[in-house]
Amino acid sequence: MAISFSTLPAPAKFREQQPEGDDHLNHCSKTMGSQCCKCGPDEDALERERRRKLLLAQLRHRKRVKAAGQIQAWWRGVLVRRTLLVAALRAWMIQCWWRTLVQRRIRQRRQALLRAYVIQEQAAVKLQACIRMWQCRQHYCQMCNALCLFQVPERSLAFQTDDFLQVQCAVPSKQPEFHIEILSI
Repeated sequence: MAISFSTLPAPAKFREQQPEGDDHLNHCSKTMGSQCCKCGPDEDALERERRRKLLLAQLRHRKRVKAAGQIQAWWRGVLVRRTLLVAALRAWMIQCWWRTLVQRRIRQRRQALLRAYVIQEQAAVKLQACIRMWQCRQHYCQMCNALCLFQVPERSLAFQTDDFLQVQCAVPSKQPEFHIEILSI
């Protein structure tokens, strides 16, 4: 397949030097003889090869830039995730500290309320015991006073039968019942 110069565009630097049309062929035949089409390396083929290599180099450069951008985006994502993880861990630590602080305060309040309840209960029990003891003493003293009136003097034997005197007193139902035996000789 023969390539003619008339069908291929000439490079820009050679357009100025080459004459147009048949003059070019005449020019070649004058200078080079009969080998016009094979007069040297094909400048257009070299230029096309150079452009092809340049386009391939640009394509490789674009691919490298794109790959570098993807690597950088991945690395930025890793850094952001690390930062978020550290922030989340710190927030979790603060939350754990706050929860323990709140639980400690709740436990202290419960213990204080329990102490106050125990003190109140003990005071109420003690007060009830004191009141019951006072009531028992009051009833005992009433019984002793009542018995003193019925008690016979020791020297007088007029009221004694079978060497002892039994006295029973009735007490209202709310109060404890006392059965007292008084023995005298």
